[in-house]
Amino acid sequence: MEPNLSTKDLRAFLALSQTRNFGQTALQLHTSQSALSALIARLEEQLGARLFDRTTRSVSLTDTGQAFAVHAASLLRQTQEAVQAIQDTMALRQGKVSVAALPSLAASLVPALLARFHAAHPQVRLALIDTLSAHAFALVRDGKVDFALTAADPQQEDLVYEPLTQDHFVLLCAPDHPLARESGPIALEATLGYPHISMSPTASVRQYVDQALGRQDLRFCPAFEVDHIATIGALLSAGLGVGVLPEIAYQLIAHRGLAMRPLSAPGIQRPLGLVRRKSPQLSPAAQAFRTLLVEHFGAPASHGTV
Repeated sequence: MEPNLSTKDLRAFLALSQTRNFGQTALQLHTSQSALSALIARLEEQLGARLFDRTTRSVSLTDTGQAFAVHAASLLRQTQEAVQAIQDTMALRQGKVSVAALPSLAASLVPALLARFHAAHPQVRLALIDTLSAHAFALVRDGKVDFALTAADPQQEDLVYEPLTQDHFVLLCAPDHPLARESGPIALEATLGYPHISMSPTASVRQYVDQALGRQDLRFCPAFEVDHIATIGALLSAGLGVGVLPEIAYQLIAHRGLAMRPLSAPGIQRPLGLVRRKSPQLSPAAQAFRTLLVEHFGAPASHGTV
């Protein structure tokens, strides 16, 4: 039968191996000599070996006892380290949070939230991957990140989506562009006579524009398709066309002094949220960062599928 050793057994054995005295060890462990003697006897029975030589005047380790003492100390230390690791993880004194986020979020809202979290839990390691929505979903599904901050996608039904906020699209153009002089909201379809500068078709930003025009049986054919918002800003500033971006994305290129105009109703709204796997549960550190996100956006906790 395999021995079933407890930390109590190991502590008692190690204490007795050091004091070589049942009376002193019993006082040290806050127990009686008879209880200690019974514990040692049970331990020897489980191991099938005598650990101590006892006389009326002395207690000494046997050769077997000396060999076991080395391993018992290691076992007890490893157990204590394991317990401490659990306590540190639960208390956020260690751990790691890995987040994937849309480039517009990764370069605007997320850094400040990571800084707040780091100030509160400096020993938790943080990782951020800025990526487009399709790759973000893949990272979550493969377990390479704890969760992603991205737009909802009904096709990702195997994942959990928690809504956080909603981003509204606006029209952007150079200050001297004809549309910059428009005073009110501009209909998206009315802008198609001008060259458009857009994200690539795999970006959620582009997909929302495609869907909005598709509902009117209109096809979106931008003059430029790029992968980075900074590039869109540069092309817009050079007067090479107009662009439709979420307000969060606009904040990243606002320094270029572009004209911004609202879109006519119904416009385009992009729900943004937290995407994670249904199982396993988030680690304590990841759960704490999730709570920070929910509190920041004032969003209700939701556990629906994407």
